[in-house]
Amino acid sequence: MRMPAAANRFYSADEEEVRSDIEACFRAGPGMPGPRSDRRLKAAVVPHAGYIFSGTCAAYVYKEMAESRRPEAYIVIGPDHYGNGYAASMCSDEYWTPFGPCETAWEVVSALSREIPDVPDAHRREHSIEVELPFLKYIDPDARIVPIIMGDQRPKAAEKLASQIRAATEGMDVMVIASSDLVHYVPKPYADRMDSMFLDRVSARDIDGMYSLVRSERLTVCGYGPIATAMEATSPEHVDILCQTDSSAAGYDSESVVGYGSAIMY
Repeated sequence: MRMPAAANRFYSADEEEVRSDIEACFRAGPGMPGPRSDRRLKAAVVPHAGYIFSGTCAAYVYKEMAESRRPEAYIVIGPDHYGNGYAASMCSDEYWTPFGPCETAWEVVSALSREIPDVPDAHRREHSIEVELPFLKYIDPDARIVPIIMGDQRPKAAEKLASQIRAATEGMDVMVIASSDLVHYVPKPYADRMDSMFLDRVSARDIDGMYSLVRSERLTVCGYGPIATAMEATSPEHVDILCQTDSSAAGYDSESVVGYGSAIMY
């Protein structure tokens, strides 16, 4: 079992408290999820900060997911914040959440393990996947996941990982979740402008333009590689940006904000 590293820091470890916090995020943003339909989502971009900062932004995606068809598995890709030394690494251990364990999609993990190392220890401290899972378990108690930490976020690495995901999930109905915050610790006007430019490229499905912007402006978007991988792996026809905000919305210093954005791909 992969035990939580971010509980009681990014979100509550108590089941009832985190349930209440998640529902508060829905009510403060898109509203509580409604009835499910047969709409199929291919991928999403979701922030991974503490729920007080980015939970409402994340709720926009999870509402859309709750109201859409359940996939067979969720491929959850987060950036490596700790330099674990792997271009990409999986965790076959089940992730523990306040709602209980999040089951592993074993058939996908088994197929991917021929190409991607299964290194649970590389996931022990990383929060970028963990923070998504209480929301995911809330909307889909039977969620089955494939957690992947991405250390090498260069374009070729994203193309390779996307190809591996496509091959391992051929014939399956899966959804890819790219976990990423946007620019970090910059004045709000700069964050507003750069995050908007970055999300414009995501909306346009312009992976080359996204990488070019990250390089030219030296953007501190932490999960651009997972976002590129999600687009490469699923080839969406449409991308809708649902929310753009930053940490100042929670009352924190507007001279040093972290940006957040959420999007769905279908």
